[in-house]
Amino acid sequence: MAKYAYPAVFTPEESGRFSVNFPDLESCYTCGDDMKDALIMAEDALAFTLYDYEREGKAIPEPSVQDDITLEGKEFINYVACDTLEYRKLHNNRAVKKTLTIPEWLNESATSMGLNFSQVLQDALMEKVGAGRK
Repeated sequence: MAKYAYPAVFTPEESGRFSVNFPDLESCYTCGDDMKDALIMAEDALAFTLYDYEREGKAIPEPSVQDDITLEGKEFINYVACDTLEYRKLHNNRAVKKTLTIPEWLNESATSMGLNFSQVLQDALMEKVGAGRK
């Protein structure tokens, strides 16, 4: 889980739309109704693709150097950035039931204090993985 920036090839279309392709990533492309929409869609496509790579344990390729990418016609390059941790938080947020074991004395102490076990565990795990809440 990390922050990434990759060059994307934007292709203007006659209709005013833009096609977007990431030459470094297999099957990573999208489009947008205008430049703003294309940038939003490109970030989403990039984050989804890299999240999938991370989840499957696939090697994440290094981004190309802009000068090494061949362009045609009116194509141009724009770098697109994404954060796969933020993408995970936004799109993969369903609750998962976990069973755990703690010492009885700790259970009694925490219960007497009225602590919410799920919340305490979530807070501790968020701190441990460096994923503070926003």
